[in-house]
Amino acid sequence: MPLREQTDVKEVEATLNEILNINSPPVARCRLLSSGFSPGHALNIAEDIAGHKECLACGCCIDACPFLFREPSRREKTEQRTSMALETIVGGDCDQCDACVLACPQVDTTIKNYVVNRRMIEVMSRLEQRIGDEDEPDLDLFVEEAIT
Repeated sequence: MPLREQTDVKEVEATLNEILNINSPPVARCRLLSSGFSPGHALNIAEDIAGHKECLACGCCIDACPFLFREPSRREKTEQRTSMALETIVGGDCDQCDACVLACPQVDTTIKNYVVNRRMIEVMSRLEQRIGDEDEPDLDLFVEEAIT
């Protein structure tokens, strides 16, 4: 679990907003802004990674991604279940819904609260505008399935 002293969002707000505005899954970058895990939660690896902010490879971000739910064939590109793999297989096709950030156990609660309280209205309005768009038939199907 994250350290007790978590990142103060006020100190990183400008950077956090830049990250959240990039058309790519933001979870890996948000993880790096977070306080990191205590040394007891570090992965057993040979090289020394400062701050123990390496991805746990739990796959929560991949499982939460609605884009990968709509296009499961992209998951076949790699068996890795890391935030970096998510960034690679989704790339610029990201819905910018921030579900990956909210699902990641390594992202500080302070950052998650910021996303929910300050960004979700923008996210929902952006997705709502895309529903019914002829270029987004998969999003329409996804919404229809979610409702039923």
